[in-house]
Amino acid sequence: MTGESKSFASANADKLLDDAFLDRTLANFSQVRGSFSQELRLHEIGTITSVTTGIAKIAGLPNVGSEELIAFPGGVLGIAFNIDAEEIGVVLLGDYSHLRAGDEVRRTGRVMDVAVGDALLGRVINPLGQPLDNGGAILTSERLPIERPAAAIMDRAPVTVPLQTGVKVVDAMIPIGRGQRELILGDRQTGKTAIAIDTILNQRDQNVICVYCAIGQRASAVAKTVAVLKENKALEYTVVVVAEGNEPSGLQYIAPYAATSIAEYFMEQGRDVLIVYDDLTKHARAYRELSLLLRRPPGREAFPGDIFYIHSRLLERATHLRKERGGGSLTALPIIETEAQNISAYIPTNLISITDGQIYLSPSLFELGVLPAVDVGKSVSRVGGKAQRAAFRAVAGDIKLAYAQFEELETFARFGARLDDNSRKTIEHGRRIRACLKQFESAPVPVPEQIAILLALTSDLFDTVPLNNMDKAETAVRKATTTLSKELCKRFETADKLSAEDRSTIVELARAALTELSLPKKDAKP
Repeated sequence: MTGESKSFASANADKLLDDAFLDRTLANFSQVRGSFSQELRLHEIGTITSVTTGIAKIAGLPNVGSEELIAFPGGVLGIAFNIDAEEIGVVLLGDYSHLRAGDEVRRTGRVMDVAVGDALLGRVINPLGQPLDNGGAILTSERLPIERPAAAIMDRAPVTVPLQTGVKVVDAMIPIGRGQRELILGDRQTGKTAIAIDTILNQRDQNVICVYCAIGQRASAVAKTVAVLKENKALEYTVVVVAEGNEPSGLQYIAPYAATSIAEYFMEQGRDVLIVYDDLTKHARAYRELSLLLRRPPGREAFPGDIFYIHSRLLERATHLRKERGGGSLTALPIIETEAQNISAYIPTNLISITDGQIYLSPSLFELGVLPAVDVGKSVSRVGGKAQRAAFRAVAGDIKLAYAQFEELETFARFGARLDDNSRKTIEHGRRIRACLKQFESAPVPVPEQIAILLALTSDLFDTVPLNNMDKAETAVRKATTTLSKELCKRFETADKLSAEDRSTIVELARAALTELSLPKKDAKP
């Protein structure tokens, strides 16, 4: 066969393939066209009567439901809040600068929902589920309503497993269990967010999914938090939901509910989840702003009458499910800000009564450099003690009592009163407890190291160490703990009781580590 005949045959073959492909494509088109049936749908169309700060008033939607989504021009969504005879008050969830009176709006027939799934892990999103990072589109197959009923009482199980925060003062004296709601409160700039972020960092390799919800914060503060999570490789098991301070109040209002639905998706799969709301003070203010703009009657401090309800229905969703429901848990760490240490204000007292305990951060301790500035006297955990590990329970009670006695005596000693030898010994011991409970930010402490430090404290091993050497002494004990056997470290988590043999092993190890830093008892100085 000549070259010309070969090329001719090849061209014919290509043409036949193209014709076959074209025939298949046309046949598919015919099949789709034959199965297509035009469907007529009724759409309720309304008009905007007025637009104010984050609020739109609408006329002409007679069948709209409460909290139904309304579609506005330009892809903006809104939630129907006030449904009156004449008009509807709608909370806007996006940039509304282009909206004008007279624009057409329509019902969507659905409530506000958010995308959920494993694809959200490691991402930074807004409450609408839209990505705020540069990671591309988020592809998920499931969506959940942001407002969901809390689990029924019969579907809940007792809180029995601890959630280790890595913060010594919290794990020892104010323990948190998986499924608990522990409030973190204090004046601004006292380290509230730092405790929550440290808790997230400590969940690495603990099989706990974390959700961090930033409400009404500065973009720079959120960026710093995300950078800390990324630097410590904690972002890979964390979802960050952000409603910045310059965004509409409607987005700030729905942010914690959307974040909770994302967390519930993982909980219902049988996984343990930690959610941080930072902070609910700004959430309450956003809801107050919406309510006042919608002409709802103001109550105490101008907050609406249902301000307690919006937080209680949010935090009631945190729980520990029974094994029949998967056995997952959702632990909530809501953060609120007090003003001038006033924990008896309206929003703080509301949330204290809803949650299962609180961690109070004192500005006076913060100014003294006692970080984290946890006021042990005003902090309490009403559930976590039942879930605390046996090794912690064996030593934590003595530490808390000794620390409380020290604080009382320290206050008394400031008046220049003469103290007997026992009182001076209590004060010196208390100062060493305070020194050991200090901790750097973003440096969670593992369980074996915490137990070794606490046992050394209860055994008075630090009492002969000068205060200016306490940092070195603690480091020495922590370093020595790395030589403990894996079996002993495993018993810290599984044993029902700390055995005398294990206790003796740790104490002797700590004693040997402190030999060089300790002074003879007769020469020991404060």
